[in-house]
Amino acid sequence: MLELNGDNFEEEVLESKGLTVVDFWSEKCDPCMELKPEIEKLAENYEGKAKFAELNLKGNRRLAMKQQVMGLPSVLFYKDGEKVEQLSGDDLTVDEIEETLKELL
Repeated sequence: MLELNGDNFEEEVLESKGLTVVDFWSEKCDPCMELKPEIEKLAENYEGKAKFAELNLKGNRRLAMKQQVMGLPSVLFYKDGEKVEQLSGDDLTVDEIEETLKELL
């Protein structure tokens, strides 16, 4: 999975063609850490169909706020650089993420 930060976010997400899935996470967020391996597995399963990236909030809080990420975990979906869907909350499941992914592909 591609690691995002303030330097590459615009190029890799906002200027990207196709579907990009961005996992906003933090090491201090237990639900984030539980979802992480499952999202990485989704990234493998959908390789070539969607770009998967992750953004650690540590050092990137302003960027997350600019993308209207108000809670964790949050997974945002971008199509051709436009945000089209946002899922978040402690009860977020990998099934919800995959279902949204399938709808957007």
